[in-house]
Formats: sequence, C-alpha cells, structure tokens
Amino acid sequence: VSLLGKTGKWQWTFEDKPVSVYYEEHEQGTAENVKNILMIPTISDVSTVEEWRVVAKDIVTRKGELSYRATIVDWPGLGYSDRPSLNYNADVMENFLVQLLNSPNSPVADADGELVVVGGGHAATIAIRAAGKGLIRPSAVAAVAPTWAGPLPIVFGRGSDMETRYGLLRGTLRAPAIGWMMYNVLVSNEKSIQSQYKSHVYANPENVTPEIVESRYELTKRKGARYVPAAFLTGLLDPVQSREEFLELFAKLDGDVSVLVVSTLNSPKRSKAEMEALKGAKGVTKFVEVPGALLPQEEYPLAVAEELYDFLQGSLSSGR
Repeated sequence: VSLLGKTGKWQWTFEDKPVSVYYEEHEQGTAENVKNILMIPTISDVSTVEEWRVVAKDIVTRKGELSYRATIVDWPGLGYSDRPSLNYNADVMENFLVQLLNSPNSPVADADGELVVVGGGHAATIAIRAAGKGLIRPSAVAAVAPTWAGPLPIVFGRGSDMETRYGLLRGTLRAPAIGWMMYNVLVSNEKSIQSQYKSHVYANPENVTPEIVESRYELTKRKGARYVPAAFLTGLLDPVQSREEFLELFAKLDGDVSVLVVSTLNSPKRSKAEMEALKGAKGVTKFVEVPGALLPQEEYPLAVAEELYDFLQGSLSSGR
C-alpha cells in the first residue's frame, strides 16, 4: 500500500500577519472517487496532528467504493504551526477555520463542496459553531469527545472574581521571562504532562507511554508555545458559556448537516455530562460511545476510525 503522508505549510493571514500553519495529507496513491476529510486536533496545551495519524491511516487504507483523503491541520499557536503572540480566543480560532475551508489556496480547497470536518474537544465545537453561522459549509461534521469549557472554568466556574483571576494568570503567562517560568511550572514539564494524561486525557494510565509524554513535552518547548495555553486554560477559547448554548449550536444544524457525536466511556465527570447531553439532542444525527477519555482518537484510534468510517459511508454515499 502506498500511503502518501505529504506534509506542507499553509499561510493563514490574520490582522495582516502571515502565520505558517502545518498540515499533513494522507491518501492512497491510486484512488479514484476520493472524498475529503479535514481532521483538526483537540485544542489543548499540547495539541498536535499526531493524535489523528493512526485514524487517518486506517480510514484511507480501507477498501470500498469510496476512497478518502485525510488532511490533518495543526491549529495556529499549537503543534508544528507558527506560534505568534496573538490575542487568541474562540473567534480567532474560528477565523482560522473559516479561512482554511474557504481560501482558494488552502490544502482542502479542491474538496468540491464534499468536505467532512472531524474535530476533537473544543475544535469540534468551534467547527459546529462556524457551520451554524453559515461561515463554513461542511457536508458533515464528526465531533469526537466534544467539549466547550476550558480546564480552569470547568473546575472553578466563571464568577466575576474568577474571571479577574483568569485574566491575571493569562497576563502572567503571556509576559516575558516570568511567563516562561510560570508556563514551565504549570504546563511545560514532563510530570505535569504525564499526570494530565493519566488523570483525564487517557482512560487507561498504562497507555501513557514515555514516548507520548516526551513528544508532548517537546511541543511545549517551541518558540511562542505559551500563548495559546494561556488562553485555553483560562477559558478564552471556549466557544460557548453554557450547556444551553452548546446544545443550541447542534440544533442549528438540524436537517442541514449530518452530525456524528462520539462520546467516551471514561471522560472526566463534567465533560462527560456535556457529551451525554447531546444524546438524542436536536441536530445530532448519530450518537455513539467508544472507550477512552478526552483523546480517544489517540488512545483507541481503531475504535474511533471504525465509527467514523461507518458514518462517512452513510453520510457521503447516501446519494449526496
């Protein structure tokens, strides 16, 4: 099997600044009748295209009447993309996604209006929000372990006194020198990455290998690495502020775009409650559950690939 793992850089322009964005394309060499999938990583302080690689390879190597090309893109400020010190928030990330899907020179430009967007965590919710506003027109969306509340707001809530503290923390993390020190304590150290993965990112702590921790740790050492985590941790990347708004985003797509929701058996309690709320909700075409916690596509990629493949077969081959 010839698997083309092509990598490239795409220029996203934001506030007149070019930001170089990393992407990978996975497809089988000779396929006809190719359908396009865009995979976007879960937004986190160690977000990376790597989390989708096994799923992408599994889907593109399957034999069927349809073949797939999977493009995995790193968010600006994360993974292998550039990390300029923008004032990151959910709207900035949405702007990136909208440009990525609509620019004539983007890696997913030739999708002929048949693009399925697959996202994890906040990424899924930002994509659904953009689709509901009519800013992007995917043919279907798969939301894998979708979330909407950042780590601190989910634990400490959003009272005005907490918002003030989040603002202070964000300011400190973004500042020169002390920002790096704070970032090294909170995020950029192997112990903290390992405990994060063992406690809520993965369902089975034994799956958290030294290689995974090492690879994520490397990402936290990249120039500008602390800017997006400063926004993410403090809730600035949250696409909505409440479960009602979360459900509304999905309801907006009802009858218009097929939506698959992949929930996980071992998500942390609060995140799981939000996923469960989508079961049978308006606008959710199909709701399934797989093993895993907040990163099932990396921990149990074959289970996720299986559900995605089923959904793709259903939503793309149904005479569209």
